Amino acid sequence: MFFDWAAQPFFTVITTFIFGPYFVSRLTSDPVSAQAMWSNMATISSVIIAVLSPVLGAIADESGSRKPWIAFFAVIKIVSLCLLWTAAPGSPVVYPVLLMILATISAEFSIVFNDSMMPRLVSTRDVGRVSNIAWGLGYLGGMIVLIGIVLFIAASPEKGTTLLGGTPLFGLDPATGEDARVTGPISALWYLVFILPMFLFTPDAGRGKALPAAVRSGMRELGRTLLELRGRPGISRFLIGRMIYQDGVNGLLILGGIFAAAMFGWSTMEIGIYGIILNVVAIFGCMAASSIDRLFGSKFVVVLSLLFLLAATVGIISTGRDFTLFGLVQWPASVSEGLFSTPAEKAYILYGTLIGIAFGPVQASSRSYLARSVSPSEAGRYFGIYALSGRATSFMATLSFSLLTYWTGSARVGMASLIVFLLVGLIILLRTPYPAAHPTVSAEA
Repeated sequence: MFFDWAAQPFFTVITTFIFGPYFVSRLTSDPVSAQAMWSNMATISSVIIAVLSPVLGAIADESGSRKPWIAFFAVIKIVSLCLLWTAAPGSPVVYPVLLMILATISAEFSIVFNDSMMPRLVSTRDVGRVSNIAWGLGYLGGMIVLIGIVLFIAASPEKGTTLLGGTPLFGLDPATGEDARVTGPISALWYLVFILPMFLFTPDAGRGKALPAAVRSGMRELGRTLLELRGRPGISRFLIGRMIYQDGVNGLLILGGIFAAAMFGWSTMEIGIYGIILNVVAIFGCMAASSIDRLFGSKFVVVLSLLFLLAATVGIISTGRDFTLFGLVQWPASVSEGLFSTPAEKAYILYGTLIGIAFGPVQASSRSYLARSVSPSEAGRYFGIYALSGRATSFMATLSFSLLTYWTGSARVGMASLIVFLLVGLIILLRTPYPAAHPTVSAEA
C-alpha cells in the first residue's frame, strides 16, 4: 500500500495540478500549442510503455524478484524529477519534455512490478478492498504534498505571496516559476523516502532465473500468454474494454488540469486548491469503493465510476468562462476578485468532484478485477499485458486531443474526444464476465 502513497505525488503534483499547468500557462507564451506539446509528451510515453510493459512483466515472472526492477526505475524517476527544477520560463521546452517522458515511463514500469506482487500477497476476497485502500492512501499522500505546496510554496506571480499571505519557503521566486519547478525535487524526495517500507517490509518472490535466461524464457512465455488469450475470451474482452476506457481516464488525468488553467487563467495556487478539493473527494471515493467492491464486486465499481466520469467530462466541455451546459445556463461575463469567484469556475469544480469520486475506484477496481481473474504464477505476464492495455492506445486519446485542438483551435473540442473512449470502453465492459477468468482459474481462485 505504501508504494501507492509514495508514487502518487508525481501524478497529482507534477502531471496534473502544478507542473503540467505551469508548463502550459507560464513556461511558454502560446497556451494552445503548449497543451498540444504536453499531450504529445504523453503520447510518446504511452507508446514506449505499451511496447515494453508486457515484455518486462514476462521477464519478471521468470526472474522472480520484483524489487530490483522497481529500484532500477526509481533511480531514473528520481533523477528526472530533480532535473525539472531547470525548466525556467524561456528555456528550451524540449528538456522538460524529455525529462517527463523518462519520469513517466519509469513510474509506469514500477507500477507493473508492484501490481504483479498483489495476487501472491492478498487473498482473492480482500484484493479489491486492499487495492482501493492503497489507491486512497495514494491520493492522501498526493494531497498532503499538494497542500504543503499550495500553503507554503505556491504564490501569486504578481504579489509574490502565498495563500497564507507569507513569502514562499526557501525564498522561491514565483515570477520565475520556482514555486512550480520545485515540485520536481519535492516529489522525488517523497518517493525516495516513502518507497522504503515496500523495500524493507514487503516480501518479494524468490530469486528465479538469471537475467539472460529470464529474458529468453520470459519472451517465450509472453508469446504463449498472448496465444492463450484466444482461449480466455473473458480476460481478452476485459483487457480490450479497459484499454479503451483507460484512454479516456488517462486523458482526464493528463489534460484536465491544463484545460482549466488555460480556460480560466488559474495560477499555480488556484490549480493547487482545485487539486486539493479533488483529492479530498478522491480519498472518500476510494474508501467507499473498498467496501462496495467487497460487497458487489469490482465490475460494479468500475461501471459506476465510468458513468460518473462520463457525466463529469460532458460537464467540463460544456462549460466556458460565462456559461455551462453548452450555454443553456449563462452568467454575466464579469471578472471578480478572489478564488473561483465566477459561477463558471464553481460549476467546473462541481464537475471536477465527480472525477474525484470516480477516478481512484475505476483504476483500483480494474486492478482487482484482473487480480481476481489470474493466478499468482502468471500475474507478472498478465499485469504486463494489463499495463499494455492501459497504454497501447492511450496515445490515441492525447493524439485525438492534439489533432482536434490543432485543427479547430479549440481545446474544448479536443477534450470532447475523451467521451468516445469512456463510452466505448463502458459498453464492452458491460458484456464482460466477472471474474474475467478461464474456468480453471476461476475455480482455483
